[in-house]
Amino acid sequence: MIRAVNIKKSFTDVEVLKGITTIFEKGKTNLIIGRSGAGKTVFLKILVSLFQPTSGEIWFEDTNITSLSKKQLIDIRKEIGMLFQGSALFDSMTVEENIRFPLDMFTNMTKKEKLYQVNHVLERVTLEGANKKYPGEISGGMQKRVGIARAIVLEPKYLFCDEPNSGLDPKTSLVIDELISSITVENNITTVINTHDMNSVMEIGEKINFLHLGTLAWVGHRSEVLESDNQLLQDFIFASPFLRRLRDRALNQ
Repeated sequence: MIRAVNIKKSFTDVEVLKGITTIFEKGKTNLIIGRSGAGKTVFLKILVSLFQPTSGEIWFEDTNITSLSKKQLIDIRKEIGMLFQGSALFDSMTVEENIRFPLDMFTNMTKKEKLYQVNHVLERVTLEGANKKYPGEISGGMQKRVGIARAIVLEPKYLFCDEPNSGLDPKTSLVIDELISSITVENNITTVINTHDMNSVMEIGEKINFLHLGTLAWVGHRSEVLESDNQLLQDFIFASPFLRRLRDRALNQ
C-alpha cells in the first residue's frame, strides 16, 4: 500500500499539485487519470521519488520515503518496478540484456541465476525465446512486454506504469492491460498507472484517481464512473462526441 498525504508541488511560482491525499491499494490496479496539465506526471514522479514534494508525505507501507536520504532511497527503489512511456529500452542491448539490467545493478546473482530469472519473466509476458533479439527487431507491443518483464524482474512490491498503452493499437492495448492486471493480482503488487486511455479505465480501473488542475477531483471504481454526478469527470470521460452519443443512447433505452 502507498499513501499520499497532502502532497503539494510548486515550480517557482506555479503550484502544480494543490494538496493531494489518497491511498493506492495493494493487489489492485490504481489509476491516475485527467487532462493534460492536470498534474498526473508530476504526481507519479513524486510517488517514485524522482521529484520531492514542496510539502506533504509519501508512505510506502510504514516508511515515509519523503524523509529518506538518497542512500536510503536506494533500498526502496529495489522494490519498485517502472514501465516507462515508450518502453525506454536500450537499443544497443538485446532483449535479454535489457531485462537483466536491473539484476546487474541491484543484485549479486550469478550469471546462471540471472538468466533463469530473465527467462522466467520472458515466459510470464509470453516472449519465450526472444532473448537475442534487439528492440528494433520487435513490434511496439512486444517492446512494451519487454518493458514489463524488466519492471518485474526484481519481483517488486510496487509497480508504476506511465502511459503503458501509448502508441499501441486498441487490441494490443487490451493485451497490455490484461497482463499488468494479472501480474498485479498474482504477485499482490501495489500497481499505479498513469493513463489517458479510457479503455484502461473501464477494463482494469479498480481504484481511479481523477486529477483536475492539481486537485483530486474524484475517486472511485470503474463501475462508478458512468453513473458519477461529478461534472468534471463526466466532461473528461465524454469529451468525444461519439462517446456522448453512446451514453445518451444508453440512457434513453
